[in-house]
Amino acid sequence: MKLLEMNNIKKSFGDLEVLCNISLSVSKGEVVAIIGPSGSGKSTLLRCATMLEKIDAGDIIYLGEYAAKNTAEGKALYAPAAELKKIRNYYSLVFQNFNLFPHYSVLRNITDAPINVQKRSKAEATKTALSLLTKMGLEDKKDAYPYQLSGGQQQRVSIVRALAMNPQILFFDEPTSALDPELTGEVLKVIRGLAEENITMVIVTHEMAFAQDVADRVIFMDGGIVVEEGTPKEVFENSLKDRTKQFLQRYSHK
Repeated sequence: MKLLEMNNIKKSFGDLEVLCNISLSVSKGEVVAIIGPSGSGKSTLLRCATMLEKIDAGDIIYLGEYAAKNTAEGKALYAPAAELKKIRNYYSLVFQNFNLFPHYSVLRNITDAPINVQKRSKAEATKTALSLLTKMGLEDKKDAYPYQLSGGQQQRVSIVRALAMNPQILFFDEPTSALDPELTGEVLKVIRGLAEENITMVIVTHEMAFAQDVADRVIFMDGGIVVEEGTPKEVFENSLKDRTKQFLQRYSHK
């Protein structure tokens, strides 16, 4: 079952075309890694998928429901607000810089949206949050504030916050880029655990070994287009495109 389809997506900032006719789909239980050089459009694609940025043209479809649809004039027309609100419940996004509310405790950071956005009861939201914190080894941090946590702990809390919304699909925008190597391993271990539970994920990452190890499918982007797409083996070991080989060679020598 396709959870997400993005067809012929175009996005420009002024005269700069950042996404040039990109299409991708994500099936239930799949882990998709998006790799590529800085400025290739990876994060913009994620921001368009999660409606933090508006696309100029193309379709965005979640579970068969159109969030945006291409018109005859070749412009994207978004669904009405009530429909978009419903569609936003299908996914959650984990940011690279955590985006936790500094003045909220860990528990309140996690329960705030389920209570206020999804209108779940406080008791239910708290029970879900505590169970997820325990799973992440953070049960003793429920009353702490973000500044009292390490970067790795903050990122694990932001993953818990995303999971607490019970999304069908989880997006990660370079989840380890703000962390040092030791903490990076801690967060990647958590994401690896989610993959083992068949949670559907789309991960923009610079961690090549991780992408190779965890993803079912790898998408290599450059210059706002999908250059190559395939299994980790196809992309990392048998890539057909010179641009992909060039990029991966640079990484293997780091």
